[in-house]
Amino acid sequence: MAYFDETTLIKVTQGDEASFAALYNHYKTPALRFTYSLLKDEEEAENMVQDVFMKIWVRRTQIKPDYNFNSYLFTCLRNMAFDHFKKMEKNEALRRNYMEAMQTMGEEEREESERRLSLVKSAVDSLSVKRKQILRLNVEEGKSYQEIAEFLRISKNTVKNQLVKAKQILREKVDFAAV
Repeated sequence: MAYFDETTLIKVTQGDEASFAALYNHYKTPALRFTYSLLKDEEEAENMVQDVFMKIWVRRTQIKPDYNFNSYLFTCLRNMAFDHFKKMEKNEALRRNYMEAMQTMGEEEREESERRLSLVKSAVDSLSVKRKQILRLNVEEGKSYQEIAEFLRISKNTVKNQLVKAKQILREKVDFAAV
């Protein structure tokens, strides 16, 4: 693959959307091929490539046009894939632990656990769309406040405040319903 024109990269760092579109179009296919080769999941590969390019756009002023952008892009994709594998491994371990705990529980404990899980799900469903989205990005996807703020284009403090309020609402609803 030919390297991308340094002049166009300079325009990207200055916020030129047309140049960014050209950069994306130039790298999209090889980036998808590379990511798919790691993940073996076409949809997840597409999502990951989109996420990386969103991060590149957000951090465009930090790009060094005279450095090897090709290497930078594929390193970002590789690191994101490794993070994805770590999350999957963690989720699998949690699921395994949950299943083991469910097998060792008695029928009453199992019903109580399922009731509590249902309470939490219903409490999460009662949150506003934005709070629910922020909570899921943080809890399920493991994203930091900064990553959520960049992804949703809101301030880091807004993310923090929304998470605090969401968790407070969940605690109140679950504690009230458990009584």
